[in-house]
Amino acid sequence: MAKRNTNTPLRIIPLGGLDGIGKNMTVIEYGDDMILDDAGLMFPDDSHPGIDMLLPDYTYVLENEDKLRGIIITHGHEDHTGALPYLLADLNPNVPIFSSPLTLGMIEGKLAEHNIKNPDFRPVHAGDHVKLGALDVDFFHVNHSIPDAMGVYITSPAGTVLHTGDFKIDETPIDGERTDFAAITRFGEKGVDLLMSDSTNAQRRGFTPSEAEVGATLRDVISRARGRVFVASFSSHIHRLQQVCDAARAARRKVVVTGRSMIQNTAVARELGYLNIPDNDLVDAFDIDKLPDNKIVVLCTGSQGEPLSALARMITGEHRTLQIQHGDTVIISATPVPGNEKAVTQIENQLAKIGADVYDKNRCLVHVSGHGSQEELKLMMAMTKPRYFMPVHGEAMHLRAHAKLAEQMGIPKKNVFILDNGDTLEMKNHHVTVGKPVESGVIYVDGLHIGDTNQVVLRDRKKLASDGIVTAVVSTSSRTGELIDLQLASRGVSFELTDDIIEEATARLKKSFSKRRRGPGMDPDADRKLVRDSLSSYLWDSLQSRPMVIPFIMEV
Repeated sequence: MAKRNTNTPLRIIPLGGLDGIGKNMTVIEYGDDMILDDAGLMFPDDSHPGIDMLLPDYTYVLENEDKLRGIIITHGHEDHTGALPYLLADLNPNVPIFSSPLTLGMIEGKLAEHNIKNPDFRPVHAGDHVKLGALDVDFFHVNHSIPDAMGVYITSPAGTVLHTGDFKIDETPIDGERTDFAAITRFGEKGVDLLMSDSTNAQRRGFTPSEAEVGATLRDVISRARGRVFVASFSSHIHRLQQVCDAARAARRKVVVTGRSMIQNTAVARELGYLNIPDNDLVDAFDIDKLPDNKIVVLCTGSQGEPLSALARMITGEHRTLQIQHGDTVIISATPVPGNEKAVTQIENQLAKIGADVYDKNRCLVHVSGHGSQEELKLMMAMTKPRYFMPVHGEAMHLRAHAKLAEQMGIPKKNVFILDNGDTLEMKNHHVTVGKPVESGVIYVDGLHIGDTNQVVLRDRKKLASDGIVTAVVSTSSRTGELIDLQLASRGVSFELTDDIIEEATARLKKSFSKRRRGPGMDPDADRKLVRDSLSSYLWDSLQSRPMVIPFIMEV
């Protein structure tokens, strides 16, 4: 590739995706032109009590909105699309969004839920070329656990970037569309200065099994089941849903679809021709009582143990039309996302107590990953022959494992960059260096509140959950400032507030009050701190407990 001198750098700015599986969002910027590569969310774990989802901090995008020429979405999973409704609510909603028809169809439903109308969708297909200011973008097909997943090859006057998107190499894909080796090799020959590659399975040896291998297991399990069969999967895993439908039809069973996102995504996929099942093989959940149990397969959400999912509600009897019962077969056709392991185990234990026959990936091959393992990652490097390498899409251990693979493939260690969200790379004349970081972080979505929750709130919630709360109503003299009375109440603590405890706590607090400056008009904040510190110290010294103490000061 002919090299062109330029003093303007191409900046690569990951705002998410480098601290876990989720929040994927990367800015690619050249001068006055900028594109956004993916806009995903991450689901919370036990360290985020009360939080519904986590978004990357996209402040940098808002501050440079006038440069934004388009948003590119590599595929339809929520860790790549879920932040779009929130981002577009803060941006000009008419910014062009480029992706496959299936991905745009899934996104459209999400945007409608947020009352974002008439987005500027620009459908693209593998092999298409789009020019966005000084940046040229070529799309190429990759295998993943959803149809029409794509990677992108970005060309600028300063150099080139290839982002694989989420990928695996599957020689027997369900839809017959293989990863486009020819295009990837062509880009490698043209010149890949920086490779950004999926790191999810960088610790796994060998190759990831084909999705087709799951189909044989599903057919076997469903054909042998005596009662109803429930299959919990990601609603966006269209290839998996197709195989469930095929297995159901082979066993002469009808398919019931339940769960909001499952109903929405299957409808979009069927309308666009990505999911093929005849109308007469689908049954409405309200008509399920008309069929014998051995003629039913239920496709549902809940593979991650979500408490409000269709599967969870069918277990607890809160679903409007379905309830799992003794003798049913339940297939958990997914791997728990990091942080969801406990929730999934709890769901499986509940199913076992009911008497359901549970199949998960530990019992048989009812799930394979959509991400490439080590040999596939090395093959991608061999085809692209990058000068520089940045692992993306993974936790710290995944990124570092992928970096080691790059060194094994001959990429100099000094050319391998393990970044954090907000770090930047700058490319000039095809040479890459670390640049100046930008503002980054996490935006918490808590119900209707976006960005209002912070680490202090989360810390308090965790403390309340683990140690409980003690409220202290303190009466003081408006004339002398002395302590008159103390009333204590508690919730969620492991001890009882006996008369002896209250008496000793009052004596301790009176002593603390006597040491401070006396008189009316004392600082209320100082008094509240004194009460909090004194009672916290007493409860720890006497009971070895640290509940949150909330003081109320009343002058009488």
